[in-house]
Amino acid sequence: MSTLKEGDKAPDFTAKDQNGKTVSLSDFKGMNVILYFYPKDDTPGCTAEACSFRDNYQSLIAKGFEIIGVSTDDEKSHKKFESKYSLPFTLIADTDKTIVEAYGVWVEKNMYGKKYMGTARKTFIIKADGTINKIIDKVDSQNSSQQIIDLLK
Repeated sequence: MSTLKEGDKAPDFTAKDQNGKTVSLSDFKGMNVILYFYPKDDTPGCTAEACSFRDNYQSLIAKGFEIIGVSTDDEKSHKKFESKYSLPFTLIADTDKTIVEAYGVWVEKNMYGKKYMGTARKTFIIKADGTINKIIDKVDSQNSSQQIIDLLK
């Protein structure tokens, strides 16, 4: 498992989005990217986080950002999630877990004393040159986009 730090080069990846289109991080070269990892489509915290990005999408785009959400759900699940909440950004299906592992967010979790592997909620802000500008470990899912805006002031 990698431990990425601010200033590191963001690992490139290629995977399918919610429309079955192949997307690579390198497609966004020259843009600032908000790459956010979330555990599961259509769950309360993940929905709140996605809707926060949706509601502030125009202001984030105006600040020069592209938003990419990543979870281990499949394309069909992402498409339903996108449609249900009118999400205007890319959702990557990391079903083989290569991206979550490259970013070190595939971790052991503990719920009600039961240990299992899952995706940590974590956000990486990647500069146009492909380096990691900021890493948000403690994501406020209700206010995730505002958290980023405040961080970059």
